[in-house]
Amino acid sequence: MDSADVKRTGSDSLKEELRRYAQQQDSLFGDIIVPRMQSGAQVAPALPSHGDSSDRGEAGARVEGTKPQGENSILLERLMLVNEPWVDAPSLDTLNQMICSCQKCPLGRTRTKFVFGVGNPNADIVVIGEAPGADEDAKGEPFVGAAGQLLNKILSAINFRREDVYICNILKCRPPGNRTPERSEVEQCEPYLLRQLDLIKPKFILALGLTAANTLLNRKARMGELRGAVHDYNGIKVVVTYHPAALLRNPQWKRPTWEDVQMLRRMYDETRSSQPA
Repeated sequence: MDSADVKRTGSDSLKEELRRYAQQQDSLFGDIIVPRMQSGAQVAPALPSHGDSSDRGEAGARVEGTKPQGENSILLERLMLVNEPWVDAPSLDTLNQMICSCQKCPLGRTRTKFVFGVGNPNADIVVIGEAPGADEDAKGEPFVGAAGQLLNKILSAINFRREDVYICNILKCRPPGNRTPERSEVEQCEPYLLRQLDLIKPKFILALGLTAANTLLNRKARMGELRGAVHDYNGIKVVVTYHPAALLRNPQWKRPTWEDVQMLRRMYDETRSSQPA
């Protein structure tokens, strides 16, 4: 095979890879992300970054209040304020067993199942929603309904499987009628999340939805104010995007969601590449 044949083979392979990629994005997001490929059509270039680069950190994202990574003393300090046996749980499974019968707030009496969380116990990325819905309450697992199926596709689009990340909610019990969690409920349940994060030790959090994001960040912001920036939650970097359930109702938000998870993937890859071999 001469050099021209090698070049043609490599070009054909790249075209095939791009074609499969476009089909995957079309299946996931439709025309909003990747226009349907016509004969001779070109793949649209990535969107340019917005804003001044002076306030942007890794992957071109604005950095807001991030702290150095390492041993997370912030989580430990907050957990030291909790004088309960589960704080010393040595694993996620043990923690679940110790708290799954919780009755600290009225949601314990109305739930069907306690929804602890699932996924990789050593994940670099933890996906966090606000609270379980009806499907999750019935099964005892987060993100299992139509929104969960879309979440799986979103993760797959940036080359993650559901099993690669850890998925949970701020609340472990479903609020009746899927209403917004009350502050008192968050105050009772958030320490459980802190212990989960302390055991997992993730590098990133993907916050799904405005309620989850504002709760984690202690903000009352609009989605447009939170997206595109890297925030901090007790020493862990946070990326905010739309909740998959909202995407099912508002497909026009799929494009910005795609931008958000691409940013997360770039940050993840940059962190991996900077680690010593």
